[in-house]
Amino acid sequence: MGETNMAEKKILLQLQHLNKYFGKQHILKDVDLTVHENEVVSIIGPSGAGKSTLLRCVNYLEKPESGSYAFDGVTFDAAHVKKRDICYMRQNTAMVFQQFNLFHEMTVKENVEFGLLKVKHMKPEQAAAISRELLAKVGMEERADYYPAQLSGGQQQRAAIARAVALDPKIILFDEPTSALDPEMIGKVLDVIRMLAGEGRTMIIVSHEMNFVRKISDQVVFMSDGAVVETGTAQELFENPKEPRTKQFFETLHY
Repeated sequence: MGETNMAEKKILLQLQHLNKYFGKQHILKDVDLTVHENEVVSIIGPSGAGKSTLLRCVNYLEKPESGSYAFDGVTFDAAHVKKRDICYMRQNTAMVFQQFNLFHEMTVKENVEFGLLKVKHMKPEQAAAISRELLAKVGMEERADYYPAQLSGGQQQRAAIARAVALDPKIILFDEPTSALDPEMIGKVLDVIRMLAGEGRTMIIVSHEMNFVRKISDQVVFMSDGAVVETGTAQELFENPKEPRTKQFFETLHY
């Protein structure tokens, strides 16, 4: 990816001057983020940079103290956000977490069907059909009747991705989706994310998998100490970073 002309694409999400505090600690510092439709944006940086917090602010799992949102034509101020705006963001985004966050008392297929029944108010047979289709797509059809505790971490994460895709969100948010997995489980999860990118899904990915980020991303955002230091195409950031902090990061990784 990485070579797409973003000027030709619709801006789906634009965050401007986002600030987030935990107590007196300034976690996000005047952060800007722009995501175009059908674009894969990856957020990279050292631990503690604010990457996951930024991702969680996108759908208001964390509430920023200030900043502005523009999402698919809906605009609002973070300091004066209304409940309907938060509902709109959450209805049109889906999060894939580090720790999978499946409902442990439900089978895999019930996890995928849950949002279709409760949020989309589908008929059970329609939800079941979508669940079967998506579980087959992520290679989990034979585990449809298993409970999360019976699955490996990689299998749980693929089920979690199927659950996220089921709601057909405008943006899928991935918070370090492979960080809790054994190395041998990572490949299949990354393959599923590549497949979604190939389908034109709009995604924001926080990841430490640099080779994966480089290959899949249209845009890469480098963060450090709560701020966006540099943004560019994958080729620009990986091959010719401009900011000293970005260069230092890649040198530390021996990349």
